[in-house]
Amino acid sequence: MHDTELPIDRFECLFDTASTQWGYFTSAQARDCGFSSALLSFHTRSGRFIRVHHGTYRLRDYPSMPREEVVAAWLAAGKDTAVISHESALELLDLSDVVPSAVHLTIPREKRYLSRMPDTIVHTTVEPLTRRDTVVREGIRLTTPARSIVDAAEWGTAPEQIVMAVRQAIDRRMTTPERLTEAVKGHSHRVRDLVEAGIEAANE
Repeated sequence: MHDTELPIDRFECLFDTASTQWGYFTSAQARDCGFSSALLSFHTRSGRFIRVHHGTYRLRDYPSMPREEVVAAWLAAGKDTAVISHESALELLDLSDVVPSAVHLTIPREKRYLSRMPDTIVHTTVEPLTRRDTVVREGIRLTTPARSIVDAAEWGTAPEQIVMAVRQAIDRRMTTPERLTEAVKGHSHRVRDLVEAGIEAANE
């Protein structure tokens, strides 16, 4: 069998992986499914796979989904270390009406070189994000509602969007006033005031 021929089981393996990631996959994941570099390159040149970032690809025929570029950036940054955060997390959580102008990711400080990725705003953290800080939705890892709200407020998201996000998160029982109060500790007075305003709005 020629290296450029595609066994069904090899493709099924890749499809199973990509289907949990909105049609995207990494070169490492392709390799785990049995694709050599030559085979991956062949199907990229033929158009069957679309290269979207260094080491990150998309199945051409996979149905498009809203904000799928967020998942692509997350995979390119490293799904085991990067987390979708700030305004991007708020949008995926359907909190507020914010429409991010770029993909927001949070990564460990030692990986800050990833800030070179196009259309991506990379935030760094010295303290690793724990399970208490993150949730998994539709196969992707993002910050919790409380963490997303506080991070976005600190970054400079419009005040009315923060207040709306707090109210919606509480109304939909995605977080509690107590968790938000805990999450905002150590942040600026401006951020604390915005979160408190949202909590008050939820109690009206």
